[in-house]
Amino acid sequence: MIAASIVSAAAMVALGILSIAFLLTVYRVVAGPTLPDRVLALDMLVAVAIGFIAVIAIKTGFTLYIDIAISLGLVGFLATVAFARFILTHAQSKVPVQPHVARDGGNAQQGKKTRKNSRRQKGGR
Repeated sequence: MIAASIVSAAAMVALGILSIAFLLTVYRVVAGPTLPDRVLALDMLVAVAIGFIAVIAIKTGFTLYIDIAISLGLVGFLATVAFARFILTHAQSKVPVQPHVARDGGNAQQGKKTRKNSRRQKGGR
């Protein structure tokens, strides 16, 4: 009798903490500031949802919820990998190609010509 009331109280506390975590994570999804932050927040939402399902499974004693939590974990993992791959390909397509610039601020070919001319003036090749 006492054990059931302790489990019930612990489940209520856990649901309250998970609710706060859920609200903070939703804020991070909305606020951003970058796309990887949002993807990480979505992954965290999946983890919080798994936590909710696990606490409800313990509270009700209905073990089918554990199978649902495992399935959600697998789907969440695959979604995170897909989003990460999207971000990686999206970031690579936006990187501009910059020409090589010599340290003296001029063109690298111009620097080679200058060195050749100075050698010729000194009597070298």
